[in-house]
Amino acid sequence: MTAPASQHPLDHALALAREATRSSNPNPRVGCVITTHDGREIGVGHTQPAGSPHAEVMALRDAQARGESVVGATVYVTLEPCSHHGRTPPCCDALIAARVGKVVVSTGDPNPLVSGRGTDRLRAAGIAVELLPTDHHAAIASRELNIGFFSRMIRSIPWVRMKAAASLDGVTALDNGASQWITGEAARADGHAWRARACAVLTGIGTVLEDDPLLDVRLVDTPRQPHLVVIDSRLQTPPTARLFQTPATGLARQIWIYHAARDPEKEAVLKGLGAALIHMPGANSKVDLPGMLSDLGRREVNELHVEAGHKLNGSFLREALVDEMLLYLAPQLLGRGAGLADFGPLQRLQEGPLLRYASVDRVGVDLRILARLHERDAFLHPAAL
Repeated sequence: MTAPASQHPLDHALALAREATRSSNPNPRVGCVITTHDGREIGVGHTQPAGSPHAEVMALRDAQARGESVVGATVYVTLEPCSHHGRTPPCCDALIAARVGKVVVSTGDPNPLVSGRGTDRLRAAGIAVELLPTDHHAAIASRELNIGFFSRMIRSIPWVRMKAAASLDGVTALDNGASQWITGEAARADGHAWRARACAVLTGIGTVLEDDPLLDVRLVDTPRQPHLVVIDSRLQTPPTARLFQTPATGLARQIWIYHAARDPEKEAVLKGLGAALIHMPGANSKVDLPGMLSDLGRREVNELHVEAGHKLNGSFLREALVDEMLLYLAPQLLGRGAGLADFGPLQRLQEGPLLRYASVDRVGVDLRILARLHERDAFLHPAAL
C-alpha cells in the first residue's frame, strides 16, 4: 500500500493497521511505516494473523525486498513494539538488529509484559524514541482501533458490543416472532463486517431455538471466522443446530457453550460435535455472565459481538456488562412487538443506562447508530491509560 504524497507516515501506518482488522485477532491491529531521513517511504507492513510476523517485521522485510537500507531510518508504528517472547520473537530485537535510528510510537502497549519496556529497550540500544502525547489524534485512533485489546489488557475482559436491528419505534420482532428482515441488505452486510472484526459472536439459547442461526460471516470477505459463544443455562442446544455446521469460508471457529445445569449425556453429545462446554453457574440457575466475560478474557477474546434476543440483552444491560450498542434502525413502524432489551421497570429516568452517540450514519436505507455507555467513554480517555 503506497501512501499519498501528502499523507503523514503515521496516518499511513494507521491505514495499514486497519487492514489487519479482520485478521490479526487476538493480536492488536498495528501498522508500521519506515522512512529515510528526508521522509521517503522505504518499507510498510501491518500485523499478520496470530503466530505470524508483526507490523515492524513486515515493514523491515518490505524494505529489504525493495533493496533499501534501514540503517538510521525512522520507524513509525501505531503501538509500542513488543519486548517479550509470545507467539513470535520481540519486535524490539528486530528493530535493534536492523540499526534503525528513530522510532515514533502512536501509543503505549497496555500489555503488562510490554508496557514501557518496549520503548525503554529501544532507548537502551541507542535508538531515539518519540512516544506521542495521549491526546494526539494518532494515539486516540490507535486505541480506538484496538479497543478490545486495550479492554482485555486493562480490565481482563472483552469489549462488549451489543448489536440489534429494529424498526424506528424500537421493535426487533413481531409478537408472532417474525423478524427477518427488518433492515435492508446493506445493513445486514454491514452487520457481518462488524461480526468479522470481533474475536467472538455471542447469542442465547432462545435465539438458537427460535431462529436456528449460523452466526458466521458470509456477506463480507474474511480470512477467519469469529468464535461462537452460546449462553445455554439448561443445556438445550439441539445437536442438529445449524451453528455446528462448518462455515464455508475462513478458518475453523471454536464453539463455547456456557451452562449452569449439569447433564453428562447432553454434555457428551455436544462435546462430540466439537463444542467446548464451560460450566459457569450463577444466581437463579442462570449462567454467571461476569464470570463468563472473565473466562473469555482468558481465552484471548478482545471484542465480543452480542447478537441475542431481548431477554439476554436485558440481562447484559441489567448487570452493566455492555460497553457500546450497535443499532440498525429501519424506516418503518411496527407497533407492538419485542423491544431491544427486557429490563426494568425503572423508577426514575436517571436509572437508565446513559449513552453517548459515537457515530450516526446512513447504511443503505437504514440508520446505523454506534452509542457508547457514558462510563465506558472514559476508557479511551488519556487519563484512563
